[in-house]
Amino acid sequence: MRPDLRLSTSLLATSLLAGIAFSALVSIAGTASAEDLEFSIYGGYQTAPHSHVDVSDGTSFSAGWEGKSFGSPPYYGGRVTWWLGDFNLTNWGVSLDYTHDKVYADDETMARSPGWTHFEFTDGLNLVTVNGLYRFKDPARPWTPYLGAGVGVNIPHVEVTRPQGTTFDYEFGGVTFQAQAGVDFRVTDHWSTFVEYKGTYSRVDVPIDSGDRLKTNIVTNAVNVGISYHW
Repeated sequence: MRPDLRLSTSLLATSLLAGIAFSALVSIAGTASAEDLEFSIYGGYQTAPHSHVDVSDGTSFSAGWEGKSFGSPPYYGGRVTWWLGDFNLTNWGVSLDYTHDKVYADDETMARSPGWTHFEFTDGLNLVTVNGLYRFKDPARPWTPYLGAGVGVNIPHVEVTRPQGTTFDYEFGGVTFQAQAGVDFRVTDHWSTFVEYKGTYSRVDVPIDSGDRLKTNIVTNAVNVGISYHW
């Protein structure tokens, strides 16, 4: 990554909102019983299918994306989950989830885009979502399947180099939808591991150089492996 990284006003505002949401969730969850609060981190393998790209100057092309999950910066995420046992909804939960997705335009895309030499969202197609979760808990077994879905925002790091100019900045992209399904394996009273599928759909509409705007809808698919601490 280049040393001239700049943090946009949009990123700061969105990060502040995410921090407020996180603080509110933790504050509310502070009244929950010990087993109802859960902190998780994860990594895995993330891909993205092609998406159509439209620029306000009339440029239009199909972008093929590479995830490069284990390249720097890697794909990763974290979340805090509050299970609603105190409301007699033991199997229901609410989570605040941050995911550092990323996508690189492949060589075929660059060949279809004359003059474009760099196009990616790789210091994150950063996603912040609030999700509802349902788990199929059975005290007789150490593993618990779960499902989840939610909505939030995306804050991509936009990297575009083309004849008209260069863009290299965080921007507010738009709304993101998320779905997930996984299995949690309890190891001790406080620790568990999990494996899950996570899919996201992000509507990205961002400013780029020369006063233009770039629009695309990015779908990601990921298989995650992680660990959770149960407070």
